[in-house]
Amino acid sequence: MPPSADWNYPTQIRFGAGRIAELADACFTIGIKRPLLITDQKLAELSMVRECITANEATSLPTGLFSDVKSNPTGKTVEKGVTAYREGNHDGIITLGGGSAMDVGKAVALLAGQTTPLWEFEDLGDNWKRADARFIAPIVAVPTTSGTGSETGRAAIITDEAECIKKVIFHPRMMPSAVICDPELVVSLPPRLTAATGMDALAHCLEAYSVSSFHPLADGIALEGMRLISEYLPGAVNDGTNIKARGNMMAAALMGSTAFQKGLGAIHSLSHPVGAVYDVHHGIANAIFMPYVLIFNRSAISEKAILIARHLGLPKPSFNALLDWVLSLRADFSIPHTAQSLGLLESDLDLISGMAANDPTAVTNPVTLDAKAARQLYEQSLTGKL
Repeated sequence: MPPSADWNYPTQIRFGAGRIAELADACFTIGIKRPLLITDQKLAELSMVRECITANEATSLPTGLFSDVKSNPTGKTVEKGVTAYREGNHDGIITLGGGSAMDVGKAVALLAGQTTPLWEFEDLGDNWKRADARFIAPIVAVPTTSGTGSETGRAAIITDEAECIKKVIFHPRMMPSAVICDPELVVSLPPRLTAATGMDALAHCLEAYSVSSFHPLADGIALEGMRLISEYLPGAVNDGTNIKARGNMMAAALMGSTAFQKGLGAIHSLSHPVGAVYDVHHGIANAIFMPYVLIFNRSAISEKAILIARHLGLPKPSFNALLDWVLSLRADFSIPHTAQSLGLLESDLDLISGMAANDPTAVTNPVTLDAKAARQLYEQSLTGKL
């Protein structure tokens, strides 16, 4: 008998250069008449946001703006967004930006019609059933980076300030009903951020493929996502105006988040506490921890590593070939080799090691990740020892 599993791929995606012109139509199609556009502070200052709002209003789609979003968003940010949503009498969300804006937008959509506090929807057990799904606002997602893939995800990563912990907020209806992926929106992303977000997409594909559970659809998507990253991320970093490279990296980001419904692993388990405690970029943290986790998982993923290496066209496909490719990619993008660059302090290792072991992504790592193992990985990342 084959294994038994549940699979889900329902998102409607409008993909291609210039598709941002269809934003108003995407809203109308899913029943939004008074959207609140949620983005970050820097994007709100750019012409693309003003142009989106102006174009919407020209089609009788009055659009509000909430831009009090920073990297590694907190529960307080979500609360402010909910207040703006309710006071503006909005009926849907446009979330435009990178992972932070996406996470806030989805969390606001979840919370806007609920009376239950945000943290009651942490992705534990069946907490999501506490929400009244009838009052979750519809979402149109417009990514302006190519990494998190949050535009096709059913969760948001929000920092609980009181506990200084990143928590996963989940509900199936948090998945955007419509997505617009327009590579023209990412041409101005700086090379360093292009590399960091691209490594985030790689972490999603790599970890999803490494998870042991049965999901051949996710495995196929993850493999092809890694191939696209291998072929197109260098070009996107070296020439931001390369629309073909930008488009393929947007596709790879979508593929990573679609695949990781299968699960993630220790790369994210280590990165989430570091992001919460030190407020560092998630993609950079993932890139730094990636080779250390690969070696930690070697006993469980060696055969899969060979398949990845073959699909990437690496010479002499093997675990070492994959590891060397990851190290080479990091070096090409000037990504640091050690966690010292993240501000990681040895005095914090007990704290963050416990947080890593308790992170939801630790459960699906192919090798058991407890606090002792997490501390060992943090120590290795500080010394640079592989």
